[in-house]
Amino acid sequence: MAEERNPILNSIKNIFSIPDLRKRVLYMLGLLAVFRVGSYIPTPGINQDALAQLFEASQGTIFGFLNMFSGGALSRFSIFALGIMPYITASIILQLATVVVPRLEKLSKEGELGRKKITQYTRYLTVALTLFQGFMTAIALERSGDQIVLNPGWGFRFMVMITLTTGTAFIMWIGEQITERGIGNGISLIIFGGIVVGLPSAIQAIVTNVQQRTWSIFTVILLVIMMVVVVAAVVFVERGQRKIPVQYAKRVVGRRVYGGQATHLPLRVNSGGVIPVIFAASIVAIPSTLGTVMPNTFMRTLSDQLAQGMPLYNLLYIVGIIFFCFFYVSIIFNPMEVADNIRKYGGYIPGIRPGHRTAEYIDRILSRLTAAGAIYLVLICLLPEFLITGFKVQPIPFIGPRLDDFLNSAGLAWITTGLGVTFYFGGTSLLIVVGVAMDTIQQIESQLIMRHYDGFLKKGRIRGRRG
Repeated sequence: MAEERNPILNSIKNIFSIPDLRKRVLYMLGLLAVFRVGSYIPTPGINQDALAQLFEASQGTIFGFLNMFSGGALSRFSIFALGIMPYITASIILQLATVVVPRLEKLSKEGELGRKKITQYTRYLTVALTLFQGFMTAIALERSGDQIVLNPGWGFRFMVMITLTTGTAFIMWIGEQITERGIGNGISLIIFGGIVVGLPSAIQAIVTNVQQRTWSIFTVILLVIMMVVVVAAVVFVERGQRKIPVQYAKRVVGRRVYGGQATHLPLRVNSGGVIPVIFAASIVAIPSTLGTVMPNTFMRTLSDQLAQGMPLYNLLYIVGIIFFCFFYVSIIFNPMEVADNIRKYGGYIPGIRPGHRTAEYIDRILSRLTAAGAIYLVLICLLPEFLITGFKVQPIPFIGPRLDDFLNSAGLAWITTGLGVTFYFGGTSLLIVVGVAMDTIQQIESQLIMRHYDGFLKKGRIRGRRG
């Protein structure tokens, strides 16, 4: 009865009762611990106090965005400062290039051998990107002033390039080892660990705000309820699918009959995942980043207009997410190819002619799902922006000043100032955390089912022999 009442505890018990699965989980946790230790090993030649002050003023730039993915390693400028982002960037570039470059497209269709070749190209491109990013980071730190670099020059630049490239290559190796010998996708788990590590400090910040009477208990309860609702909405949408029915006609080959079964083609609501958000956030953060590196009048003005909460920032962020949703889905999903594959194996969608009509039907449904997924991503990603900085309505042309006065007079000034939340539980971080958690749970459940099935077969064989 206790096991039926506590299925989660029962699953954890089963994980550690199976030797091979227990070994995989402990191996994964050990490598993630190595990643966390490495994020605290500093790169030589950096004034840590001056660097901390720089990052306090860089929360809206791409540096703050990358720092979130590295688990704070970039703000400490450790040997893992660039994290796994160069590998992700290289993977996205090659994934997009498979549509444009015929050689890569051919490799992607050659099965396991082709995938291994593309993986090798991804590693080479990761090293090249890391060398470039390491060099640019060293230049940016030297030009940022405040005596961040103790001994600037080419010696420091080469040292940073080699150190950061070696660190990223080691993280890439850790991710591949977790994928092969651990549980789930190692790269995703590394990003997951880098984001989740900020949860204790977020809880501590909430407690501090309550103790200092900055927040009331009612505010904290409201924030927790909002967190639960947002997480539930993310889980609901991420698991959402539109199942298109597909019927396969019967085919007689010799004395055997093939086909005759009904199945479905699943189309996810959020087919693009978190990739559109990463693209949009990176592009919108570029002006703020340039304003930090090149502090001239024009860049300062542009970065001020594109600061978090500003109308132009929100507008470009929304447009960027919607554009990259449709762009990325059009790259990874080809309705005509899917329709040809269905027709090739004798299938059809009931009521729809095979071939071009099927492709149009799938494309129409996919466009509607992508539009719904884009709206969902916009809402999830604007939530943390609102909680942190609010929506600055005063710069809006014509109606901005009057709208700002109205909100202040109506006691709704918190809409423009935000709630002062100092951590993210929405946007990119939440999408990654929830998605990786769901994927890891499914991996563990599949491992448990496989182990139980193998045990059942072994018991059946033993009973058969005894009989």
